[in-house]
Amino acid sequence: MTIEVSAEVSALPTPYAFEVSRTALVIIDMQRDFIEPGGFGESLGNDVSLLAGIVPTVAELLALARKAGCLVVHTRESHAPDLADCPPAKRLRGAPQMRIGEPGPMGRILVRGEPGNAIIDALAPIDGELVIDKPGKGAFYATRLGEDLSLRGITHLLFAGVTTEVCVQTSMREANDRGYECLLIEDATASYFPAFKQASLEMIRSQGGIVGWTASFAALRDALERASR
Repeated sequence: MTIEVSAEVSALPTPYAFEVSRTALVIIDMQRDFIEPGGFGESLGNDVSLLAGIVPTVAELLALARKAGCLVVHTRESHAPDLADCPPAKRLRGAPQMRIGEPGPMGRILVRGEPGNAIIDALAPIDGELVIDKPGKGAFYATRLGEDLSLRGITHLLFAGVTTEVCVQTSMREANDRGYECLLIEDATASYFPAFKQASLEMIRSQGGIVGWTASFAALRDALERASR
């Protein structure tokens, strides 16, 4: 017999309530090429410390979700080695030497199996967790994520990862359109451009939560601690 554990988080624009057994943590694209010095992100002139700075919080969030028994999903933005799943509209963006599939500081850029495409060691998946290789910005496009969540009865999604305004927000919007109730953990997401992150948070929770809710990691942790008493 499964005992349902319900929790309520102090969030914006209103409290966010969920059942733990029906909730998944989705960690978006915490990959070496985006986060580590010497990777693709830094080669584009970005300050990767802004993304690396959230790693301790995401690690705490991951540990909390595992302890609570939530399903954990990791995503990687990645493409097949022959780039058959990368349309020209995406592949041909940017300087020629920095395009998807070209040799980069950590192997071919955004290609599956290359060193830079791996999730960073501090957040490495464990057995039983889903790893979704996504060819687009969103986690649902051209992947099995929707089917995998449906099979497990998931109704609520907690989001973390990078970057806030691109892959994280795109995935949240896709999830919202599919009927999932979504909460973004504010201090477990980041952008190379802090103003873009702030704007994204405000867009997500505007109009009464048009895309979803946002809350701090501490608020989520407190909610789960209360629920477990």
